[in-house]
Amino acid sequence: MKLSRIAAFSSSLLLAAALALTGASAAQAAQQAESLDYVALGDSYSSGVGAGSYDSASGDCKRSTRAYPVLWAASHSPSTFAFTACSGARTGDVTAGQLAPLNASTDLVSLTVGGNDAGFADVMTTCVTQSESSCLARIATARAYVDSTLPGRLDSVYAAIRAKATTARVVVLGYPRFYKLNGSCIAGLTERERSAINGASDYLNDATAKRAADHGYTFAQVTPAFAGHEICSSAPWLHSVKWTNIGESYHPTAAGQSGGYLPVFTSAA
Repeated sequence: MKLSRIAAFSSSLLLAAALALTGASAAQAAQQAESLDYVALGDSYSSGVGAGSYDSASGDCKRSTRAYPVLWAASHSPSTFAFTACSGARTGDVTAGQLAPLNASTDLVSLTVGGNDAGFADVMTTCVTQSESSCLARIATARAYVDSTLPGRLDSVYAAIRAKATTARVVVLGYPRFYKLNGSCIAGLTERERSAINGASDYLNDATAKRAADHGYTFAQVTPAFAGHEICSSAPWLHSVKWTNIGESYHPTAAGQSGGYLPVFTSAA
């Protein structure tokens, strides 16, 4: 009986100690989250074009309250949050106009960039309005740019981020594949064109991932999160051609931001 009481008492002490430590860890984690300084940079995939609910103060940058950076900040309550991502941004635009909030105290940075440098909008315009051969030729030109020029452009913006945010965790997010092949679409682009566009997205992601890794940054791949939600799927998270708002074409919907980008960024952050 005495041994049982001693064992029970010892167990109680261990449980109390464990609870105390758990409470301390939870409190410490909460304190770390509260003291985190987060800056969201990039192009339209980060500003939230396609998700609607744009902040009128952001003008042509079209920053959405449904974009993944805003959703992440709302659920994690960082001590500071700066959102400078802008529709249409290229690497040089990020370097020249988006880095002001970064400093030595910045803890976390998110970024999507490179698609506009590689001619994303022109590729899709060519493929939608011209022949299959013209589409494939334009994609080949974009891939050549990714080989020859984009790595240096990415190096420049990544180095500029590190120069200002010297200790921050930097998460570079990729782009989804646009199309579900052999899906529900019965008109529009050919399957060959859709496959080539998907391949170009993979090609861009691979190049971006390599440059990010060489700078010590985390590359967060969103392609798996969008699987089953591409254009031509039964539940797309990407706009196809949107004639009523052409600028939102081929961008994530609000569901694409919350169901695709947000969980991927949350896991990487």
